[in-house]
Amino acid sequence: MKIEQLAIPDVLLITPPRFGDSRGWFSETWSETKLNAAGFAQHFVQDNQSFSREVGTLRGLHCQIAPNVQGKLVRVLAGAIWDVAVDARRDSSTFGQHVAAILSAENGAQLWVPGGFLHGFCTIEPDTAVFYKVSGQYDRAAERGVIWNDPDLALPWPLPASGPVLSDKDKILPRLAECEPWFLG
Repeated sequence: MKIEQLAIPDVLLITPPRFGDSRGWFSETWSETKLNAAGFAQHFVQDNQSFSREVGTLRGLHCQIAPNVQGKLVRVLAGAIWDVAVDARRDSSTFGQHVAAILSAENGAQLWVPGGFLHGFCTIEPDTAVFYKVSGQYDRAAERGVIWNDPDLALPWPLPASGPVLSDKDKILPRLAECEPWFLG
């Protein structure tokens, strides 16, 4: 597997190889043994999947705090997304900065978003299915979020002219500056 550090080195782009023949291709998308050997040692406790019909569906920016901080390994099964990780670790030199990648069914790339980061994505193709492994159990009381259009973050969402398709919850999230210090260090 190809593992690349992005501009914020804790966020990784992981691209598994594909082995093709006349039928199509095969890819081993997760191998604890192989990834541990490559220096990526992570234990996952839950798998999640979402489906978004419309281009411009925006999910985020979300995270979970202690006791169930979640890291996420995100990949796309159908369609494509612009996937973003925002550093929410107050003591980090990259606090408030983001990195992003295009993940698609075609490119097979996966984004590792470690605990301490906000995560969000915007669909850039219709009928997009996203699958992600998480390192912590879902915990409603530990859920936190930041509004997608926080002017201090100035995220360059690739939205259609009609704007984003948002959940009611994502429409009313606070700005990062209004949030308590969730993650230290």
